[in-house]
Amino acid sequence: MPVTTIVKPGLYKDSVALMRISEAAAALAGVRRAALVMGTAANKAILEEAGQLTADAQAAGPDDLVVVLEGESEQALADASGRVEAMLAGEEAPRGGAAPEERPARALATALRRLADANLVLVSTPGAYAGAEALKALRRGLHVFLFSNNVPVEQEVHLKALARRKGLLVMGPDCGTAIIGGVPLGFANVVRRGGVGLVAAAGTGLQEVSCLIDRQGEGISHGIGTGSNDVSAPVGGATMQQGFEALRADPATRVIVLVSKPPAPAVAAKMLGLVGTCEKPVVVLFLGGDPEPVRRAGAVPAVTLEDAAAAGVALARGEAPGPGEAAPLPDAERVRAEAARLGRGQRYIRGLFSGGTLCTEAQVVWRERGIDAYSNVPLDAARRLGDPDESREHTAVDMGTDEFTVGRPHPMIDFRYRVERLRREARDPATAVVLLDVVLGYGAHPDPAGALVPAVREARALAEREGRHLSVVASVCGTEGDPQRLSAQEARLREAGVLLLPSNAAAARAAVAIATRGAGPGEAGR
Repeated sequence: MPVTTIVKPGLYKDSVALMRISEAAAALAGVRRAALVMGTAANKAILEEAGQLTADAQAAGPDDLVVVLEGESEQALADASGRVEAMLAGEEAPRGGAAPEERPARALATALRRLADANLVLVSTPGAYAGAEALKALRRGLHVFLFSNNVPVEQEVHLKALARRKGLLVMGPDCGTAIIGGVPLGFANVVRRGGVGLVAAAGTGLQEVSCLIDRQGEGISHGIGTGSNDVSAPVGGATMQQGFEALRADPATRVIVLVSKPPAPAVAAKMLGLVGTCEKPVVVLFLGGDPEPVRRAGAVPAVTLEDAAAAGVALARGEAPGPGEAAPLPDAERVRAEAARLGRGQRYIRGLFSGGTLCTEAQVVWRERGIDAYSNVPLDAARRLGDPDESREHTAVDMGTDEFTVGRPHPMIDFRYRVERLRREARDPATAVVLLDVVLGYGAHPDPAGALVPAVREARALAEREGRHLSVVASVCGTEGDPQRLSAQEARLREAGVLLLPSNAAAARAAVAIATRGAGPGEAGR
């Protein structure tokens, strides 16, 4: 089939815009496939693997937007190219996009003229420009939600110091999620209002805990994201401390939950010192960290996001939290049946995650059961993957890291790269289980099940043709109020043969039980 390429030098579009235009282009008459990516080396490699790397695409630079269209005829591609050019210029709205008269403002001053009462600015630009935009907002007395990544650490430190002096909050950089006064920002879910306040240096961690709290009938006062780098030594937990202080002073917040990977030692000591003086009950989850310092600070330690949500709910109801032990798997019979269908050589779990915190949580669960996984974000540096594109034994891959997302949409928005990785894992005769997270909410893919189901069926059929059974295990992070609707997404995934569990931690436990055929912790990695 013919292929045509459009290269737009120096043109930047955010991930959501790229996804929407890509989907709209693929739906045009006579178009078989469409790709909109930045001209990075990694994206060129993907185009080459798909047979779509033209000479023009090869010549593009990393700051150039590359559009590749594959179609049924030269005329269909010519027509489609004109439509794509119009969408890129903003003259034609892609499906689900804004009409021309509703185009967003291109400058902060313009936006403030339209929304004079606004007190918070969401910044999503390339990292090289994001710090300057955040600085403009702070100087105008506005809080900042800084979605952008690749912001230099010295800029982050400067922005947060200025914000504290001005009594403002900087959430980020690389802050994926927040819920402020019931308003979701970034990748956030529709959850009920209530008395549990969250501060999280973990975007999908905040999403998972808030959704599990919602499903148990309680609600969120505020969910304050900090950005993953906030708890590093150079930044010093600036936003986590401010967020904690804000929730401590908030009369609507009855319980505070802190969520993070283990902070730098000085940051952990500072936060636990604050926790020890707080009159409100506090739950602390430092994923993979030692729970004893948390207990000594007078807080409730959690091991998983599931534990943190359960403890937050219990405390909000005036009840003592449970012991934090893992509940029995809700579909144990199906787990045993999946394990029984595996072949002798099928041994390994391959976790393909769009959420970095969920990837880390899975490794924590696996380690408790005797499995040390390889990863691009490993618990132990010795287990770092040499090539994140190639799995090794038990593997958990965070596909939302910079190595996967520079120049292309985040995997919660665009499933194409994760789908291709799923096919590759299915071809490996050693793969026993593919473990997936499916994240709903604002900003996420409008129909994750629609994107995953064909690939799951194809992967399982591929394994069957080679005489193997491929077990696909997943959890869905979301609520009934989300635009994608939790129950509808779960129903379609179950129809495709996916074993669904109620949380990411439960899905990780199920994956171990299947891959090890129910072996005890000491035997799990053999």
